[in-house]
Amino acid sequence: MSADPTSLPPGDVGAGPTAYPDGGRADDGAPLQVTSPIFLGMPSFQRAARDALANTQQRRNLAHATATIRAKRERVVGEVDRWEDLRVAGAEAKDEALHHLPDYLEQLEANLTARGATVHWARDADEANAIVLGLIRDKGADEVVKVKSMLTQEIELNERLEEAGIHAWETDLAELIVQLGHDRPSHILVPAIHRNRAEIREIFLREMGSVGRPAPKDLTDEPAKLAEAARLHLREKFLRAKVAISGANFAVADTGTLVVVESEGNGRMCLTLPETLISLVGVEKVLPTFADLGPMLQLLPRSSTGERMNPYTSMWTGVTPGDGPQEVHVVLVDNGRSRVLADEVGRQALRCIRCSACLNVCPVYERAGGHAYGSVYPGPIGAVLNPLLRGTGSEVDKSLPYASSLCGACFEACPVRIDIPQLLVHMRTQVVDEASGRSPEALGMKAAAWTFADHRRLETAQRASSLSGRLLGNRTVRSVPGLGAWTQARDVPTPPKETFRQWWRRTHEDES
Repeated sequence: MSADPTSLPPGDVGAGPTAYPDGGRADDGAPLQVTSPIFLGMPSFQRAARDALANTQQRRNLAHATATIRAKRERVVGEVDRWEDLRVAGAEAKDEALHHLPDYLEQLEANLTARGATVHWARDADEANAIVLGLIRDKGADEVVKVKSMLTQEIELNERLEEAGIHAWETDLAELIVQLGHDRPSHILVPAIHRNRAEIREIFLREMGSVGRPAPKDLTDEPAKLAEAARLHLREKFLRAKVAISGANFAVADTGTLVVVESEGNGRMCLTLPETLISLVGVEKVLPTFADLGPMLQLLPRSSTGERMNPYTSMWTGVTPGDGPQEVHVVLVDNGRSRVLADEVGRQALRCIRCSACLNVCPVYERAGGHAYGSVYPGPIGAVLNPLLRGTGSEVDKSLPYASSLCGACFEACPVRIDIPQLLVHMRTQVVDEASGRSPEALGMKAAAWTFADHRRLETAQRASSLSGRLLGNRTVRSVPGLGAWTQARDVPTPPKETFRQWWRRTHEDES
């Protein structure tokens, strides 16, 4: 899915739903070299956000794009009389699946297998990538076309395929922009939201010719012209590809049906033309029944693109003889989701349907952009989902729960009622608990507990304090080594020149 560029003036966000179900190829077949850095080793959110704030062009792009999407969403949500009932229904369907996930996954596998699909299970990114690579090699293919998929970005599938000499062509317009620009996605729905149309025109003119049909020399930054250039660039790739890779927005357990919703038509081309289709599906995407799609297909388009319904909703159930791919593989991927499921508070993050509504209302995301979050999942949901999936062992994952003002707008916007502010506080507690015993504050509290446990230690500490007070005189303590930023914002109280006991003895000497 991608947001509509035709509703934005020239110079604003460059991603859109205009259909471009075709493409092209360079004469020399040159592969696309992905040079953008992967997310591992990213700095903390606070450091990355500080750099992003200096990019004024990006801030203008983000502010205009998110405001436009918010306004469209408000209009179409306002048309629904019982919107809150839909949110509750969506949340309940996801919770039912999560609370009985093993049962529904086994039901999904059985129904997929009965309809001719082959189901694979992957515990982590390495297993998922190995399965996909093996399937592509078995077909003798050296390229694949891809439907937009957050999961394939999460496991860095494109990078692994390129290392193996297999070219993965993104066919979603926004993803194509990111790929051609050797960039990273910065938004769940509109990965190229940080680019404006002028920048996209330059990317197309500079890069398309090296990996396929070049962009027209007279290309302008009009949305229709940009979409037409993408359509022509992709045409031969669609017609030539023997293998396609997709994700899934939903996987229905009781029928074995996979669902992809999109706005451009490129997904439909990938799902119907190639001989082999490989779908990577996070285990949390399962829904119990086909009826559960009803609320979801009302919630998702309104919350994401501000549309009443998606232009393209594709559903497939296994193999249909003589129609569409005749070899269908479904890879069910865990990659940390079981870890999240075990967290009684955090598991509600697995309800996420990747609509990006929380990003579009978040004042922090609007100013910092998506790259600062150090993951394919940016914004409020990324600030909790990333550390839940990956743990808080890295600098960036420790910092993400603090990438929020806790204003609560994300919960109000979430179509499946994920209480993101609650999760942010929950993850902050986890970060602090994991650092317990190592931080200066924790060491200070342990020292205080040891001192207060014995009156003789306390008296010794008080005498030492009064001595330091007499030595300091009337001078103010501006900073204390080890306490860092705490003493940069406040003065430390000057220790008293005598303790209470010393004062008592001095003033009540006759009484004693």
